[in-house]
Parts: sequence; structure tokens; C-alpha cells
Amino acid sequence: MGKLSTHVLDTTQGKPGAGVRIDLYAVSDAGRTLLKSDTTNADGRCGAALLEGEAMKPGTYELVFGAGDYFAAQGVALPTPRFVDQVTIAFGIADPQQNYHVPLVVTPWSYSTYRGS
Repeated sequence: MGKLSTHVLDTTQGKPGAGVRIDLYAVSDAGRTLLKSDTTNADGRCGAALLEGEAMKPGTYELVFGAGDYFAAQGVALPTPRFVDQVTIAFGIADPQQNYHVPLVVTPWSYSTYRGS
């Protein structure tokens, strides 16, 4: 079976985003269901896979990263309201046998992602 993982890279400071809250949701016609919440470690990663084994199923998901709170905790001067605050990445898992790595590369003014393995 595959797994779902993520990491956060703070390109403003050129370091891993440690202490970022991440919420994982399953998305269906009925709405969103929270599957897991975690906080990134000193390496900007979660301590374990967000999904793996029997929990790894085809479907639509959202990762919500607390980027604004992270930058505020870092002492970064942010406008009110924050330009980048809660970053939501919506993605699909088509083949649960594969690994899906969905990282966040972020600054207070921009973000990007890609599919890694």
C-alpha cells in the first residue's frame, strides 16, 4: 500500500517550517470530514504518514496548513488581514498503491506545491 506525506518549507527564512498545524480532510458530495490533525516537527515534516494502509483510499482530499499562524509565531510582521493565512491544497488520490507527497513551499506572500513521491 502507498502512503500520503507532506512537508513545509519556509522559503522566506530558507528553513523547514517547524510547528505548522496541518489538517487533512476527505472531501465528498456531503462535505468535508476531518481525518487527521498534526503539527510539523523541526524538519518541517509530520512524525508519521498522514494516510497509509487501509486508510489510503481513492478520493478527493484537502490539506489545510496554518501558514499565517506559523509566520506570526516566527515574529514576521503581517498585515491584517493576512495575505497568506490558511493554505488549502485540494488534490486527488487515484491509486492508493502509490506514494503521494504533497509539500507546501510558502512565504507570507506566496505558496506552491507539487506531487512528489
